[in-house]
Amino acid sequence: MIKNIAHNFKRYQFLMHELISRDFKVKYKRSTLGVLWSLLHPILMMLVMAVVFSKMFRISVTGVNYFVYFEIGFIIFNYFSEATNTGMSSIVANFSLLNKVYIPKYIFPLSKCLFCGINFLLTLIPLFAVIIFTGTIKDISFYYLLLPIIFFFGFLFTTGISFILSTISVFFRDMFYIYGIILTIWNYATPVFYDIAIIPDSLQTIFKLNPLYCYINSARDIILYGKCPSAIQLLLVVLYGVVTLFVGAIVFRRHQDNFVYYA
Repeated sequence: MIKNIAHNFKRYQFLMHELISRDFKVKYKRSTLGVLWSLLHPILMMLVMAVVFSKMFRISVTGVNYFVYFEIGFIIFNYFSEATNTGMSSIVANFSLLNKVYIPKYIFPLSKCLFCGINFLLTLIPLFAVIIFTGTIKDISFYYLLLPIIFFFGFLFTTGISFILSTISVFFRDMFYIYGIILTIWNYATPVFYDIAIIPDSLQTIFKLNPLYCYINSARDIILYGKCPSAIQLLLVVLYGVVTLFVGAIVFRRHQDNFVYYA
């Protein structure tokens, strides 16, 4: 299936473009600010959540700006959450189209991940604006070249999860409700708004195996601390992305022919 994705991507490029364009039009329909909300939303959410956690709950991270620390975790986790949620419902929401014409079914969850990926790239603009404004960046190091690689494998990981969820949701519609609970638990299990140092040493190893922790912490190491993520962490970043995409592609391919029977 992965080979077919590369082969068919150019063939169905127009369809992919139309699906992504449709998502933008639907999301920002009748919105005065439109795409600007992609820039404003992370800033406003960051301000609200950062004030709540830093002022009300007195959460802080030694040696770094907490606003920037929180926003890095927030935008990465928010991308994963939005992409997997929309990717999960992509097949069910397009049953009417799938039953009329032949279209490679993986295009639907993939288009959702790409659409959310574009939004994610837009959110990097206010992120780096805040980083520059707060003086977080002292020197632009060579390690910044690793950020696109980290984000790319994060995209692969998200796409693989979306393939799995979109397959399960066709046969088991309760997944839409269960996944909301899973995401909430996952959010609290990921150091988005807190420092992993507050976790007992005996549990830190388990928390560090969390894929989203690897992507978020790798980005924080580069942006906040100006250092290269550890070799083990970079290895996990690659492995989580490649393995999850591979597994997701296999699961999706094995069951895609049965989707029409559950429309």
